[in-house]
Amino acid sequence: MDIQHTIQSLVCDAFDKLYNTATETSQVPVTLTKPEIRGDYTVTLFPFAKSFQTNPNQLGIALKEFLEGKDENFEELNVVGGFLNFTLSATYWLNILKNQTTDVRDAGQRSKYIIEFSSPNTNKPLHLGHVRNMLLGNATSNILKALGNEVIKAQVINDRGIAICKSMLAYERFGESKTPDSTDIKPDHFVGDLYVLFEKKLKEEYQAWQATGEARQLLSASKAPNDAEAFFAAYKNQYFNTHSELGRAAREMLNKWEAGDKPTMDLWNKMNDWVYQGMNQTYNSLGIAFDKNYYESKTYLLGKNAVQAGLEKGIFEQQEDSSVWIDLTDKGLDRKLLLRSDGTSVYMTQDIGLAMQRYDEYHFDQMVYVVADEQNYHFQVLFSIMKAMEMPFANQLYHLSYGMVELPSGKMKSREGTVVDADDLVAEVIAEAEASGKERGELSSLSPEAHAEIYRIIGLAALKYHMIKVAPKKKMIFDPKESVDMQGQTGPYIQNAFVRIQSILRKEKNTSGLPETAALNDQEINLIKSMHQYKETVAEAGQAFDPSHLANYLYALAKSLHRYYHDTPILTAPDADIKQLRLYLIQKVGEVLQSGMSLLGIEMPERM
Repeated sequence: MDIQHTIQSLVCDAFDKLYNTATETSQVPVTLTKPEIRGDYTVTLFPFAKSFQTNPNQLGIALKEFLEGKDENFEELNVVGGFLNFTLSATYWLNILKNQTTDVRDAGQRSKYIIEFSSPNTNKPLHLGHVRNMLLGNATSNILKALGNEVIKAQVINDRGIAICKSMLAYERFGESKTPDSTDIKPDHFVGDLYVLFEKKLKEEYQAWQATGEARQLLSASKAPNDAEAFFAAYKNQYFNTHSELGRAAREMLNKWEAGDKPTMDLWNKMNDWVYQGMNQTYNSLGIAFDKNYYESKTYLLGKNAVQAGLEKGIFEQQEDSSVWIDLTDKGLDRKLLLRSDGTSVYMTQDIGLAMQRYDEYHFDQMVYVVADEQNYHFQVLFSIMKAMEMPFANQLYHLSYGMVELPSGKMKSREGTVVDADDLVAEVIAEAEASGKERGELSSLSPEAHAEIYRIIGLAALKYHMIKVAPKKKMIFDPKESVDMQGQTGPYIQNAFVRIQSILRKEKNTSGLPETAALNDQEINLIKSMHQYKETVAEAGQAFDPSHLANYLYALAKSLHRYYHDTPILTAPDADIKQLRLYLIQKVGEVLQSGMSLLGIEMPERM
């Protein structure tokens, strides 16, 4: 039984003896004592004072008198207002330090999770938005796995559709038989440039069409014939589907793909392979890997049989044009199309089928979709459909929704080629780390290769931590320069705490273990207390699917370490026992920092 449960049990016993009232231990709130008040743990008494017909302060005094001497770990009890504060002995904290571990596995039931994240398209490289998605998905997976669960990291690769055909058509018409190798362009960037080129050509075609008689006739028949600019801006998508020669050619290519036309399939395979080569390079640079890949080209027909079965059961309804819908208005949602009138599926149909396939494959306990909050409504509908269909896993689906990420310069637009590619972002943060490192000049004795490796580790830590420290549901702005600030709440700041520890331990390590008796100062107790929260913090992050809990905890621990390093002599401690204690303590802090950052997907350098 840990000390918090001990306190709860003793308080419940006091309530029983003093007030003849049975209380469940879970009803007794035990929290860490506020820094400005003496104590380690606090019981809030306000909820109980009224029912015991006393005031909180009198209740605290009665409890203090009853509990004093009840546990050898209690050094002091004090009452402040309606709060009973417990100060624990140095022996207790030394024992906690002795048993400090980075093993966070839960002894309870293990669960099986599928975490779906990234989900890229094969018409463009991974970009800034994907980076936040990947880092959230990867850190969440690491945390759940560390807790002892089975985790399958999955991605759905969107490798078919009209957007893919746009890149293919651009290559066929404007590519001039060039290749990534012949142009020395990273393969996924090469294909992404073709997508941007298609949109540029489409824009040129559209501008030329606006001067035609057909366009003027449509304008005059519109509701706003005097506002040509607004009309044409709104008409662009319709133009692609009804008038554009490029649009017609792209749709024809999609039809050929669906018919299995060999030249079309050969081109599709070649260009997708280029994208996969480049994409995997990006994944490797970020330390991202998947256990299972799903491809839309193989899943887009899934779900049609399930919809037909639901139609027969009366869950769905068929319209006169043969389209199939579900009415979710009673759930506060809307009517949702599941099959078009020609029998083809929509994205929702595919998601239904893919969820069913995954459950058949893995019998998961929970399926987590890491997708931006722009798709909140989609997942509300999907989960409601699963419940209407009475799927056995309907209550085991979760949308890890996150806010969009922007740069200080604003939003990005992939069609205009203004998206910040993940590769460029990685290069920029590493360059920022290098500039910052050269300014400090602390690595001058190392080789250029060692420099490059350290800057890589620092730059990626800056990027990853900055993305993860913000709670997923919040929108965020990523500033590369701010992310490497050694004085701010950044990955490099936490790395620097670890590096300081390693610098001391290179000079002298603990050689005699933890002394059985030693005086502890307040900062040392706070460091031990903070480390003792590690397992609980990881568990909270896993339960909430929110790695920012862990990220912010690590910053607070690093901040305490920096303060301790500044205020407390370690290698020049006043006696041998105290020095051994302090070496042991900082070693354990380093282990927790390294373990926690590893769960966030962040490496720790030995020097910086």
